[in-house]
Parts: sequence; structure tokens; C-alpha cells
Amino acid sequence: MKVLIANRGEIAVRIIRACRELSLPTVAVYSDCDRGARHVRDADQAVHIGPSPAVDSYLRIDRLLEAARSTGATAVHPGYGFLAENAAFARACGDAGLTFIGPSPEAITLMGSKTAARAVAVAAGVPVVPGTDEPLPATATDAQLKAEGDRIGYPLLVKAVAGGGGKGMRAVESADALLTAVQTARSEAGSAFGDPAVYFERRLQHPRHIEIQLLGDGYGTIVPFVERECSIQRRHQKVVEESPSLAVDPHLRRRLADAAVAVAERAGYSNAGTIEFLLDADGSFYFLEMNTRLQVEHPVTEMVTSLDLVHWQLRIAAGERLTIDPARALTPSGHAIECRIYAEDPDAGFLPSPGLVRGLRAASGPGIRNDGGVTAGYTVPIFYDSMIAKLIAWAETRAEAIARMTRALSEYEVLGVKTTIPFFIWLMRDPDFASGRFETTYLDRLLGARRGESFSALSQQEEMRLAIAAAVDAWLRTSQALPGNGAAEGPVGAWKRAARQDALRS
Repeated sequence: MKVLIANRGEIAVRIIRACRELSLPTVAVYSDCDRGARHVRDADQAVHIGPSPAVDSYLRIDRLLEAARSTGATAVHPGYGFLAENAAFARACGDAGLTFIGPSPEAITLMGSKTAARAVAVAAGVPVVPGTDEPLPATATDAQLKAEGDRIGYPLLVKAVAGGGGKGMRAVESADALLTAVQTARSEAGSAFGDPAVYFERRLQHPRHIEIQLLGDGYGTIVPFVERECSIQRRHQKVVEESPSLAVDPHLRRRLADAAVAVAERAGYSNAGTIEFLLDADGSFYFLEMNTRLQVEHPVTEMVTSLDLVHWQLRIAAGERLTIDPARALTPSGHAIECRIYAEDPDAGFLPSPGLVRGLRAASGPGIRNDGGVTAGYTVPIFYDSMIAKLIAWAETRAEAIARMTRALSEYEVLGVKTTIPFFIWLMRDPDFASGRFETTYLDRLLGARRGESFSALSQQEEMRLAIAAAVDAWLRTSQALPGNGAAEGPVGAWKRAARQDALRS
């Protein structure tokens, strides 16, 4: 099996690594601005698929299929985002004789619609949050929308039927704000997913966001994994994930797992997927949605189970049977936390911070995993998600994992662009986070109370050190005319190498 990765960034690198470990050749694809990206260098082959905008490259099914044909690829892994949950892409891969490393087009279509997925959950006997059973008609009058809102009750959420990641979602506290929220959500959903359809869902007041990872093979076996806690969200977008959850005991874990399997079996699901639940303060849980792909946060599950989900995606796609012991998958070993490191400026409302990465030193050490897709010299583009890496910390206990994550974040250095690292250091030290007293609204409330304070904890001395390191690194990169830059290093070349290392770590 030769695998084309229809994606970019850290997830493309992650998949390439898994393929290499299984001795599977890989093909990367890239747009204009990704010509020098890490995933392009790491793959066995790479194919240019178009201009920088995703609509002209990573979302072009025809160009991806042509790249597979021209390189002799026999399988396609979509990663997450872009076309990962696009049933038309999965179907086109099958029609072209390619193995799509994911669920069937029928399962993607069924579970990709949040209203259709709710119906599957109801049929499987799994509770759902009260809401509309069908997408709201595009022709619905203002009076009809308000009547439906009154029936469900406030507060409620207007949610896109397609997609995810908080796009096309608006919270509504009262009937006065309903019509504006519907209009805004429809517009955003249409732009993000090509589908403006929305529906209403009751907004639980203080829920936790809990999800169950699943793997299913082609023979009817479905294995659920220990839960992930995903309640640390900013504007409905996850920023920190961990496993296991402090709010879930073994009995509740079994109930969540059984509910997730019931939904997946009803959908005829195979390969990797995730069932997401809302857990209310009284211990009740409700089906939220299903993600028909590999999740961004899959590493925390891998860290507490010592099972490789991408390996299993590839093995299932090759026709293998699942041989995972279900008890092992549901029994966590230690605790893992993941922070999504973005090229964003947390002191400017988390605005994107594209630009040249002049230097990068990733954290390492005991219990630390860095899933990165960016190296020094790469320019973070404006066209895509600005994730630099996912930093994962594992330890025997949650308190030790937090301490280890804090240490790793303090070691992580990125020069040239602003990152979310200072924000995460601040968050790890928050008493409510440390004690587990949080739910899905916690982070937005915490950020709202900061009143413009800076997240940066760097002293003037530390800021000067980073500035000097950046200047030295830039000078060394441009001083190609000096002796010692050739194959024979020479004394000046040795000094340059040592100076760069000292500047970046001193």
C-alpha cells in the first residue's frame, strides 16, 4: 500500500511517521506556499497541487486524485480538516480504485449531518440534547423561527448542520437575539462548509465536553477507548485536551463507551471516529455529534493506552481485523494533557501571527511528545490553520502531568512569530484548572476577567536573550560568504555552529 496524504502540517507529518514505521511509502501534496514545508521534505514523494488558497489546492479533489494516479499511490489518508469528512471525496477515491483510509461515504454522509446523527443516536437509545429534529427550512419565516425557539427554550444554540470547530455556531440568551444569530450562523456555515443549514439545540448551562474514541474494522468489531476531556474551549474551539477526565469514574466510563458503540453500530461505522457527549452537572450525558475522522487530540488517547491509532487506521484499511483488548483500551495508564500551539498573539485577542519562523527549539525530556509540522526557516502562511505543533505531556498523575507540561512549555522557544505558549503557561498555573473545576464556559469567563493583561511572563533579560538569539541566527544564516560554510567546516564554520547553539539555548 502506497499512501497519499491529502493534507499538510503536523497531521501530515504524523501520518508519514506512522507509514514509515509500517514500511509504507508515502506521497505528500503541497500548494505554492507549502513548497518548503516539513511534510514535503519528509515524504518519499511530493506533488504540487496548486496555488496557496485551499480552494485551489487542498480542496481540489481532481488534483488530489491525479497526484495519486501519477505517483502510483493506492490509498489516501485525509488527516483532519480539508476533505477529511467529505463524502464526495471518499466516494471519488473508491471510484478511482483507491483505498480511502476512513469510514465509508455512506457513514460520512449519515453522521456528518448533525441532525441525521441525532436521529441515529435516538434510534440507538442514546439521549440527545433537546433540539430540532431537522435542519431549519431556508424558507422559515421569522415567526416560525421564534416559535421553534420558544418551544426549545432559552438559552439555546444555533448550530451548523455540517462541519465543526465552533464555526456556524451562535449562543442565544433570549428571543430578541435569535434572528440575528440565525442569519450570522447561516452565513458563516455557508462560507466554511458550503452548506448554510442550521438547527436549534438547547444550551446546557454548565456541561463538560467528553468524547469517546472508537476504532471499527470491516468485520463488525468496534472498540471504544478511554474518554477524553475537551471542556477547555475558547469560543467553542478546543484548546486543551486530556485523558482521562476527572469527572468520569469507571462506571460512567463504561456507560459512555456502551452508548458510543451503540451509535457507531447503528451507523455501520468502520475505521477511526469519535462520539462526542455533553456531561451535565447531575451526571446525565447527551449525544452531541460524531466526528468521522481522526481527531486533533488523538495523541492523549495514545499516551494513556500505548496504542497507535494511526497504525490501526492503516491496518484496518488494509483489511486487518481489530485485535485490541477492549479492557486495555478502556483502562488509562497515567494521565496525558495536550496543548495546541498556534502562531497566534494571545495579547491581541489570539489574532493569527503569520510570518517567518527564525528559530525553533521544541521541548523534550521525560514524558513529553511534540507533534510538530513547522521548522525554522518556514513561513507560517495566512491561508490555513496556524497550528505549529501539539505538545503532549504524560505522567503518572494529573498533577504531575500539569507540572511536566508547564516545564515543557517554558522550554519551548519559537522565534519570529507570536505563539500561544505564554497563554498555556498561565493556564496551567490557574487554580481552577489545576483542581479540575471547569466546564465548557470556564475559559471564556476566565479570559473575560483578564481586562487586557499581558500573558507574557518574560522578563526584560529573557526578552533581550531571545532578541540576541534571533539576531545571531539571522546573521549566521545570511553570512554564506564566510569561510567554513562548505563541506569542510573549518574554524570559522565551527564557531558559527557553536554560536548558533549557544545563542538559542543560553
